[in-house]
Amino acid sequence: MGEIHHADHGWVTPAVSYFVACLGAFVALRSARWALVSQGRSRVAWLLFASTSLGAGIWSMHFIAMLGFSVSGVEISYQPGLTVLSLLVAVAVVGVGLFTVGYWRSHPVLALLVGGLTTGLGVAAMHYLGMAAMVLPGHLGYDHVTVGLSIGIAVFAATAALWAALNIRGTLAVLAAAPVMGVAVCAMHYTGMAALSVRLDPSRSTQGGVMALQFIFPLGVGLGCYVFFGSLAFAVSPSKAATKPLLAGPAAPLPPRTPRVPPQQRRLLGEARARR
Repeated sequence: MGEIHHADHGWVTPAVSYFVACLGAFVALRSARWALVSQGRSRVAWLLFASTSLGAGIWSMHFIAMLGFSVSGVEISYQPGLTVLSLLVAVAVVGVGLFTVGYWRSHPVLALLVGGLTTGLGVAAMHYLGMAAMVLPGHLGYDHVTVGLSIGIAVFAATAALWAALNIRGTLAVLAAAPVMGVAVCAMHYTGMAALSVRLDPSRSTQGGVMALQFIFPLGVGLGCYVFFGSLAFAVSPSKAATKPLLAGPAAPLPPRTPRVPPQQRRLLGEARARR
């Protein structure tokens, strides 16, 4: 069995990955809220920005943390195809969850559950696709119970994020929710990593891999910069309704909730309309 290390560079990679996860969550939460009070192309644009920000933030968190991962005496590289596929899965599935919540407002609880489950499973799929992209002279093994726990954490984190987008009020509340989301995403990652074991096999081919500093590091830094500078750009852009910045100013007002009418009252109203 190979000896696994999760923080070769000390606190640097966990801290930076956590910061990126928090930043992606903050931008996504604010963008999703503006999507809820927008219509047409504006809503689509806000949801797309939220999806790419959260998906890229989660993916960057994973691979920045992986820069501190090592197995004693083994050189680790990554398959570019699977690595990029894990990024596309993260953005696409997060997008499905956010668009579900953004457009299925008539059934908010069902939309939240479906969106949270879809997004959580997508985050978990991104993590394990990214792990499958590793190339090393050995075989990866996983403890199934710990894997299940990591998937449960991912679903919980995604559902909590979507709930926050639907219900949270005020800039300070979003600032408080983003670090909590960052903790949940990092908890999912390191729980999944705790499930990992490596059985070394020198006969296993290591061809087709690219070193992390040559491929993942530039891509991760680029996506991190996209989220960071995208947030800065939106932070200084005033909304149409106010001169305050979209991201740094007050949160978008929540759309009014349609009051629920009991079934018996709906039936009586229907009969009254029919008599007219």
